[in-house]
Amino acid sequence: MKYLSRLLPVVVALLIVACDQPSEEEKAMGGTIPADYYLEDYRPQFHFSPEANWMNDPNGLVYYQGEYHMFYQYYPDSTVWGPMHWGHAVSRDLVTWEHLPVALYPDDLGYIFSGSVVVDRNNTSGLGTDENPPLVAIYTYHQPDIEASGASAFQYQGLAYSVDKGRTWTKYEGNPILKDMSKKDFRDPRVVWHAPSQKWVMILAVFDHLELYGSPDLISWQYLSSFGQGEGSHEGVWECPDLFELPLEGTAASRWVMLVSISAGGERGSATQYFVGDFDGTAFVNQNRPENILWLDFGRDNYAGVTWSDVPERDGRRIFMGWMSNWDYAQVVPTHPWRSAMTVPRTLSLVSLPEGFRIRSFPVGEFDILRKQVKEINKQLIIGGNDWSSYLYGREPLLDMELVFTNVKKHGSWQIALSNLTGDTLVFGFDDVTDYVFVDRSAAGETGFSDTYTGVHRGKRKSNTDQMAVRVLLDRSSLEIFADMGEVVLTEQFFVKEPFTSMRVQFPHDEVLVQGVVYQLNRIWPQGED
Repeated sequence: MKYLSRLLPVVVALLIVACDQPSEEEKAMGGTIPADYYLEDYRPQFHFSPEANWMNDPNGLVYYQGEYHMFYQYYPDSTVWGPMHWGHAVSRDLVTWEHLPVALYPDDLGYIFSGSVVVDRNNTSGLGTDENPPLVAIYTYHQPDIEASGASAFQYQGLAYSVDKGRTWTKYEGNPILKDMSKKDFRDPRVVWHAPSQKWVMILAVFDHLELYGSPDLISWQYLSSFGQGEGSHEGVWECPDLFELPLEGTAASRWVMLVSISAGGERGSATQYFVGDFDGTAFVNQNRPENILWLDFGRDNYAGVTWSDVPERDGRRIFMGWMSNWDYAQVVPTHPWRSAMTVPRTLSLVSLPEGFRIRSFPVGEFDILRKQVKEINKQLIIGGNDWSSYLYGREPLLDMELVFTNVKKHGSWQIALSNLTGDTLVFGFDDVTDYVFVDRSAAGETGFSDTYTGVHRGKRKSNTDQMAVRVLLDRSSLEIFADMGEVVLTEQFFVKEPFTSMRVQFPHDEVLVQGVVYQLNRIWPQGED
């Protein structure tokens, strides 16, 4: 059969684990990897997770000299949230990751909350040299003692820099670099270089809106404008903004995109919304209807995501990664000795639809290097249902499925049910009556740890075509669905102790044609020794 066409080119990359040099994990363990390394119950096998303890928001995503850096909110002393540090990992392929030592520790100015990292290529800060420009991290200091006192302002912005490819960091002696004693929830700086106005721009979350600041040198900042009053969702505190320009598919034009995460509230709990418009270096103007709420992901487990800065122009992608959890239950999910994972990295693209500008997201092309076996689903007309259990590849189903359903507008719904010998069931699919793509995890393993965890989660389909292409990534404890090439995305965790042994495709009402391929995937972590 003819495989699904690729939206994104596959970038050839080498697995870090194939390198002759020992990894940080091997060094820490005396050169050997334990047999059970990254094999605990519920441990993701092709998503990033910390070796141990608490992790949340990705921070400081930056590309520099062949490495994708990922910093993240980290508490190294517990599996629940605590005094925040910046954890650190690097990758050469966006798929396999090498753990590095903690990059930033709390100090007498406070905990190290979220922020961003840029390459100061012209050494505007003077913290490096022209020959060796610095990596500059700008982050929020959080003062818990001031917060406990009842004072309104307990967060301000700090700076650190590195001149050795991010391996060690020096905090700026003049910290904090931006402080406003009148503002509560003054945090999560995202810094970008705006070439037309030749200045750095910082976007800050300030409780229920965003504020923008400008600087020539990353150190001295002046207020520019605000955005967000009367725009989008205000069901929770605004957090973790991002600002970037995306080309508009099929045209020579581009638009600016603003990402904003919502801490809690509403039917999704934690979630990420976006705005599309124009940015002139001073103010952002939303060009979609202000009352529209545009969600980046319709599942429950993609939050606080941001994009990599300084990806080379020859690459041209805007690459996103989110925290695969939700504040409604993040601290009580049944994992040990770690908590939380990241989504797979995704490429964002922008399209113009009749209802306005919309973002598509799709797994990066590099992800394909994990594929090790393939089985084809030849075109078949299914009435009622078919057993697809043979596509699970045996004991440990780690799957990448590319499916095309035809006649979905004319003939109806489809769903896929995964189950195991203990009766756990995970169901996902499309309902033609409501036009929603959905995931139902209410019977998928452990659910009793939170009253807000279960339920059916849905995203309304935007396309009116009779054919639906769907990409599905199934890990040990997560499901990521990309329908219509990423116009509708759902990210969901689940917690089943026994692997799925049965997969059945069902068409409850009418006849639908389906074809596709199912790949078995390699795990990304080093293989342990018995």
